[in-house]
Amino acid sequence: MGRFQFRVLKLVSEIPSGKVTTYKELARAMGNPRACRAVAGALAKNPDPVKIPCHRVVRSDGQIGGYKLGISRKAKLLTEEGVTVRNKKVDLERYMYRF
Repeated sequence: MGRFQFRVLKLVSEIPSGKVTTYKELARAMGNPRACRAVAGALAKNPDPVKIPCHRVVRSDGQIGGYKLGISRKAKLLTEEGVTVRNKKVDLERYMYRF
């Protein structure tokens, strides 16, 4: 695992249950707001998607986006944590976590 991926996964581990953040917010927190795609790539290689909660990362428009274990599983995990998912979308004003 590279240093960049390690930093991304470490930040994702800080997102509390019941909250979400965006790929862009993660990139910003790492000091490079344009690295959204690199953040998404690092999350796609998450070696333990259950323990490291990358399901808590969504797109900037609130769409839940992709997930290694499938988007229906991502929606289910978010719902179990108290995040309302409607039409594969999350209300960022209500559930957004900022670093």
